[in-house]
Amino acid sequence: MFKNFRAHRFIAFLVLLAAGLWVGSGEFSFVGSAENPANAQNAETEKPAAKAATTLRTVAVITPDFQDHAREIRVSGVTAPDKQTVLAARSGGVIATLNIEKGQIIQADTVVMTLEGPELTAAVTNAETLLAQTLRNANVTEKLYANGNTSESQLIANRSAVASARAGLSQAIAAADRLKLQVPFTGFVDNVMVERGAWLTAGTPVASILSLDPIVVTADINEIDIGYLKVGDKALVRLVNGKKLEGTVRFVALDASDRTRTFRVEVALPNPDRAIPSGMTAEVSLYAAPVRSVMVPRSIITLSDAGDLGLRVVNAQNIASFASVELIDDTPTGLVLAGVPEGARIIVSGQDLVKDGDEVLVQEATKGLIGEISK
Repeated sequence: MFKNFRAHRFIAFLVLLAAGLWVGSGEFSFVGSAENPANAQNAETEKPAAKAATTLRTVAVITPDFQDHAREIRVSGVTAPDKQTVLAARSGGVIATLNIEKGQIIQADTVVMTLEGPELTAAVTNAETLLAQTLRNANVTEKLYANGNTSESQLIANRSAVASARAGLSQAIAAADRLKLQVPFTGFVDNVMVERGAWLTAGTPVASILSLDPIVVTADINEIDIGYLKVGDKALVRLVNGKKLEGTVRFVALDASDRTRTFRVEVALPNPDRAIPSGMTAEVSLYAAPVRSVMVPRSIITLSDAGDLGLRVVNAQNIASFASVELIDDTPTGLVLAGVPEGARIIVSGQDLVKDGDEVLVQEATKGLIGEISK
């Protein structure tokens, strides 16, 4: 038994010794796995060439399709009269005639009301008589002065009397004219507040007049969009009843509201039959002046190191660069941008893996790829 024990220990010692010699040789590869020295030399020779070939990145590009795009600005608005006024009594007195009714169309300069005022009419007659008398006296004095039979002071006094009489007549006529009330413009009589025979004081409201042709749609535009609009631009208005009309921007405010920081814009619409009333809700689509631009997917937009909005583009020599752009419009199909360089191609895939000055391998993007990018 002792002999067997010592024999096992001796065998274990031999195995341990063999393992140590194998580890010390440094040969860990299995049989057949050792690399041929010639192959290893060829691999070292080919490594720089392979590395040079993989330095250039491949990017997908599209050739921009430049078009003139008119930015659309949609806002809510409300219809309003072109002109609106409240007629008021110009003098005090009893209403003698009232030729105006609610709901009628009345023409400009029509006399719609007169007040009783016999004393003012008499004052005009007296002023006319006085002027005629002073004119006769002045004529006589002129003749006498020409013949040397009167003094210059008398001549000056008579001339002053004529001027005073003329002024008195003008005042009497103006006072009598205030008994009449005229319409300043053609319009719709929205309301009549008085009745014939009523006593009025100066300034009492008589009737409200609206001019509804053209009808005006007022809307508020934010600070960003106001720079794209000007007087004369076309606008499309959709009324709450579904009716669509084309109008023209006639006013763009230059002073923002203190509360909302928005600017008021007025769009004039033709309304010859006065079918569109005042106070109706409307949706206004305003179109800015067309700008030469390109539509691109939203996902290809990137930022420069300075934080500028832009695109990665490549030139004819396939050199990548950053192009700053201006956002013109955001449509359901993509972003409309201005400022894309002429002759450049836009990188739509791989734009975040290249930087300015990099040379790239270019592959034209397919329609399917652009569709995936747009999503």
